[in-house]
Amino acid sequence: MALRTPEQYVASLRDGRSVYYKGERVPDVTEHPVIQVAIEHASIDYRMAEDPRWKDLATVKDEETGRLISRYYQLPRTSEDLLKRSALIEQATRLGRTLVVLIKEIGTDALFALHILAKQMDEKLGTRYLERVRRYHAFCRDNDLAVAVAQTDVKGDRSLAPSEQADPDLYVHIVGESSEGIRVRGAKVHTSVSTNANEIIVLPTRALGEKDREYAVSFAVPANAKGLKLIAAPYGAARMDRFDHPISAQHRMMETLTVFEDVLVPWDRVFLKGEWQYAGPLALTFVEFHRFTAISYKLPLVDLLVGCARLMAEYNGLEKVSHVRDKMIHLISYAETLRALTHHAALQYRMMEPGIAVPNQMLVNIAKHHFASHYHQAVQWVQDISGGLTVTGPSGRDLQSPEIGPTIQKYLAGKKGVSGDKRLQAFKMVRDLTASDFGGYQEVLAVHAEGSIEAEKLAIFRSYDARAAYEYAKWVAGIQD
Repeated sequence: MALRTPEQYVASLRDGRSVYYKGERVPDVTEHPVIQVAIEHASIDYRMAEDPRWKDLATVKDEETGRLISRYYQLPRTSEDLLKRSALIEQATRLGRTLVVLIKEIGTDALFALHILAKQMDEKLGTRYLERVRRYHAFCRDNDLAVAVAQTDVKGDRSLAPSEQADPDLYVHIVGESSEGIRVRGAKVHTSVSTNANEIIVLPTRALGEKDREYAVSFAVPANAKGLKLIAAPYGAARMDRFDHPISAQHRMMETLTVFEDVLVPWDRVFLKGEWQYAGPLALTFVEFHRFTAISYKLPLVDLLVGCARLMAEYNGLEKVSHVRDKMIHLISYAETLRALTHHAALQYRMMEPGIAVPNQMLVNIAKHHFASHYHQAVQWVQDISGGLTVTGPSGRDLQSPEIGPTIQKYLAGKKGVSGDKRLQAFKMVRDLTASDFGGYQEVLAVHAEGSIEAEKLAIFRSYDARAAYEYAKWVAGIQD
């Protein structure tokens, strides 16, 4: 198959999966009014592969089969591969009006990490995981599947190791094995796009000790696996007015509490089983790739913050005011610093066996920390330039009313040439981006998605080689050992 149509993708989701939304089982996710929006959004990846404008970016000839495949499934070998991947993620997110698509991005991040760790385990331990990973990668690639990743365990008491928890199921773990495979139990949280993915890859969430051996597990299951329950987060409404919600009425990503109730995993889908020493490295290697995905998909978001500020400054007649220009300069610097760091993280890659290019870890984490630690300030600047009508203005329906519409046109007009309806549209965009359910969602994602700010700081500290700076300081000071 190699490439699927959007229609084939949607049809593949009618598979009897166990999805719950607000306490009710969803019989068909493609017909659910909320999840349907997420499916339409996810279809962007499939539409891009058919669109002449984006086909060359979205697809590539496979090095093994020679067939055209989704670029997401290409194993990155060079900086050019990483740059093209980043550009694809950025463009897909741009078409999603700042919301990442993620149905292939995150799954392939996991597959890249699994290739690297499987190779290491095979060489050190004599396992045969790499063969399994390669077969599974080919299966996903050749069927153009949507793949979610379940990594973050529910954790319970975070001061305790998995094996020390009062309830052993607070981390996903192995509860049995047979000739068919292993059985797993537990729950993961924050599983993005799982309601509308075909497959779910499970990864460890942290480093483990020898006593946590049963928790050292990585595997893949279809989204309709027996015993798998997907409990969807309910934020937002079903269908919203596009005038009042120009982003979130059209784009949505679902997250789930992902529950494994003695799920059977066939042996050929098991990629880590008890090798506790490799749980932490697998988790971190995935994060290296996934944070590169993150800084790539944040680019349209920071661009829109700059655009909103510029648009509202113009519509409000404030573009020449000094403090507004000062905020604009900060926003531009914020966006372009992120873009430069993302680009250079791809250029300064390192190769890891079995021949996979890994973005520069330090630069990726500096970029992610830069984005996350300044996002709320950037939102504040946009809101300050925009004004209070961002949240107090009338609705699109008011504007359409024959009785009060002309009044709104009159009193919401901005500087000369800016009509009331255009200015209200701009306010609604800023509101949806920064002050709606979607805006709050983005603010929490900035802090926690792809790892916390503290995790990024720790990664920067660990990846920076201070020896040269240390020796230089000693030389300048005239210190001799």
